[in-house]
This record gives sequence, structure tokens and C-alpha cells, in this order.
Amino acid sequence: MTLGFGLVNIPVKLHPATESSGTVRFNLLAPDGSRVRQQYVSEASGKVVERAQMVKGYEFEKDRFVMFSADELKALDEAASHVIEIVAFVPLESVDPIYYDTAYFLAPDKRGAKPYALLREAMRESGRCAIARYVLRGKQYVAQVRPEGEGLVLQQLLYAAEVRSMDDLDIEKVPVSKAELALALQLIAQVARDAYDPAEFKDEERERVLAAIDRKIAGREVVESARAEAPAGGGQVIDLMAALKASLAGGKPAARAKPAERAAGKSTGAQIIPAGALKERKAARRAPAAEAPAPARHRARK
Repeated sequence: MTLGFGLVNIPVKLHPATESSGTVRFNLLAPDGSRVRQQYVSEASGKVVERAQMVKGYEFEKDRFVMFSADELKALDEAASHVIEIVAFVPLESVDPIYYDTAYFLAPDKRGAKPYALLREAMRESGRCAIARYVLRGKQYVAQVRPEGEGLVLQQLLYAAEVRSMDDLDIEKVPVSKAELALALQLIAQVARDAYDPAEFKDEERERVLAAIDRKIAGREVVESARAEAPAGGGQVIDLMAALKASLAGGKPAARAKPAERAAGKSTGAQIIPAGALKERKAARRAPAAEAPAPARHRARK
């Protein structure tokens, strides 16, 4: 993917910034330990409906639907552009964390380190973050891009319609006395700390479940169930400084370096924008994952 910064396109890669460590999921099995298959049955005929025969419908009134074919739904999808388009820079503190959704690390792709570092330092110096839009798997997202350490974080944001208003709760207004407030402040001071340390907290319920699974594995209480294993660009060149100046002036970036100059190895201060598609890794491991695959585990995990 590329991160659009004025007329500068920064080649980047998306990496999941979090991994799930919630409640351990269990499979539903038959009493003999074999897997069970889910089937869909027509309420009208009582017959099994195969997935290939199903259509999608939107219920606009009770038991009344409008039907959509696969082609009709595909036509409504946003076309993927592989460009994360920055539309504004806003003060970092102006984005309420209640709108935060999934977080990703943004890393520079090939020859993207220079404009990547420039954008990171410019946002850090200005105290602003970027608001961007992009399309992924047919859905349009709005996101915040902010500097974090030596890199950038892309934080997917919820739309306003997805966040409820506190006014909907109709919270009763109750007066608080100065004495009550002073006592509450004393209680806060007793357990006050300078910062939040996420490493201090662990999912104790998940650890108990995993320990019970380990005991069953050690006791050979294991039922085998066969399961198939899942199988495991070019670009354009643009002068960075010229693109920055053209962005401010509202003009066009400088022309590409000639093929002969690139073949001769002349320095043009250029950046390559690859046209490769997003490759996103599903993170579902207990320990932070590097490029190498995690060792096989013999117990259920999320």
C-alpha cells in the first residue's frame, strides 16, 4: 500500500499491532469426538439449503425482504485502491479515544524510509496527527495516523454513527459535596501511579483454562480428529523535495528520472512506490510474532 502525503506517495506495509488473547474457544464435537457440520434448513419446506443456493436479503419490515444477488452486492463494493489518502492534519488530542478501533503498525516499504521519516517527524514537531481514508476488502475506512516511537501507528476509527451518545443514557444529575470529593481524592491518591504499565496485568481466566487444557493433554485425554492444513511489483519514481514543494504550491511533481539515468546508477533522491497488494497477517498467537512462524501448539487457543 501507499500513504498519500500531498503529492508524495510513501510505500508502506500494514502489520497488526495487537493480537487476541481473549477467552479460549472450544470446538463443538459429537460425543465420539468427531467434528459436526452446520446445516441451514428452510423454515418453509424443512429441507436443507446448500450454501451455493443461498441468496442475501435485507429485512426492511418483519418477515419482508429485498433480495440481492452476488453480482449486485459486488457492484456496491468500494474498489480497492491500495492508497491510504491523508485528507487532514488535526491536533493529536482532538481525536477522542472512544472512536478508536483496530490498530496497525505502518512500516516503510522498499525505498520508503526517507519520506516515512519525514512525515513522522513533521507530525511530531507540529503536534498533529493525520486523518486518512482507505478502502480494504470492499469497505471504506477512516483512520488516524500518528507518530509512535520510531514508527507510525494507523488507528482505524469508528464512524460517528457507530458511537452512541452519552446523552442516550439519561444519567441522573446528583450533587457532590466538597467533603465527599476530598475523600474520593484521598482514595485516588492511595493507588495513584505515574503511568499505566500494561505488562502488569494478565488474563487470569484464560491462563486457568489453558492450564486445564495442558493437564488434559498431559493425562492423554486427547481425541484425534482429522483436519486438512491450509496451504501456506513494479513502481514509479518521484522526487521527494519537488513533490513537497509542488504539494504546497498546488502544482504537479517533477518528472520521473529517465531509465538511462536509473540504469547508470545516478542519484536522483527518488522514492519507489510499489504496486503490490496488502499482505496482512492474522495474529492469533500468545507470544509476539516475528517474521518466522510460531512453534506448533498442542492445545486450544484463540
